[in-house]
Parts: sequence; structure tokens; C-alpha cells
Amino acid sequence: MKKILDLGCGNQKKIGAIGIDINPVTSADIIHDLNKFPYPFEESTFDEIYVDNVIEHLDNVVKVMEEIHRISKPDGIIVIKVPYFRSRHAFSDPTHKHFFTVDAFTVFNPTHIHHSLYPYSQCLFNTIKIVFHENFHNTGFKGFLKRLFLHFSNKYPLFYEHHLSHFFPLDELTFYLKTIKTNEK
Repeated sequence: MKKILDLGCGNQKKIGAIGIDINPVTSADIIHDLNKFPYPFEESTFDEIYVDNVIEHLDNVVKVMEEIHRISKPDGIIVIKVPYFRSRHAFSDPTHKHFFTVDAFTVFNPTHIHHSLYPYSQCLFNTIKIVFHENFHNTGFKGFLKRLFLHFSNKYPLFYEHHLSHFFPLDELTFYLKTIKTNEK
């Protein structure tokens, strides 16, 4: 049976997941400040970790990713949802400390040039996919046009970010990562 963690679950904890949050008035199973390390889990515990609109509020993204790496199993799936840096929502919440582009987690990907240019951490993740507005369900003609635009943006995220995002800013970005663990310590 898969072990699932919902990091910063709030009141919308994933079904079947262990929820952890700082706020005791949530669906959390464990109350813990996610800015305090280590998290209260053993190494290589979780098959899947969900981080839904949480990481932008935390103090140190690199430390959080290292902790996620520590507690995830090899080939663990990590799903991180954040406000896109061009979104007005990214800046309207005064508790947001970080902003994310499509390249936000490339420093952890050993096949990406950013990993060697910015060696901030030894933890490794492969990027499986990046998705804008993953749960977009608008209908009608405007909804059809936006779905078409999202299809293009998701197929060519770098092109969208470099050439179109100034004119048509999207709001949300979801990263699917896979944990890489080596035998070296």
C-alpha cells in the first residue's frame, strides 16, 4: 500500500494521506512547523508527497526540497503546486516568500544545466512534467479558447514563459518530480 504525505494539508487533505500542517485547526494528523527540520518522519517513508500551495510560504525552498528528498522513497512522486510568478495571485498574498517559473526546480535535476550552474543541494529529482492550470474546467467559448491556449502552453512551457506570459499571464503551475536516490552518502 502506498504511503502518501500531504505537506501543509490545511483542510483539504488528500484522501488516504497523512496530513501535516502547522495549524491545529485543520485536517492535519501531525502538527508541525514546516520551517523546522527535520520533519517527524523516517528516511524513505513516502511513495508520494503532495505540496499544494505551501512551499511559497516557507522560508527556505532548498531546505524543504532536501527534507522532501530525505523522507521520500527512491522513485517517489512529488507533486508541487504553486502560483505562477506572472500571476497576480503570486503577489496578492503578503505571506508569499518565493515565486516560481517553469525552471524553478531544475537545480535539482541532474540532466539540466542549472544543476551544475547552481549547485545549491545534493538532492536530486527528475522532472516528469510541468502543468499550467491542471484543474481548469471552464466551459463556453472563452473556456474553449483558454483550454486551447493551455494545451499550447503545457506543450511548450518555455516558449510560453519567454514569449507569451507577459501578455497572457497564467495563474498556477504544478510540478511532477521523481526522487533520485543514489547509494552514495
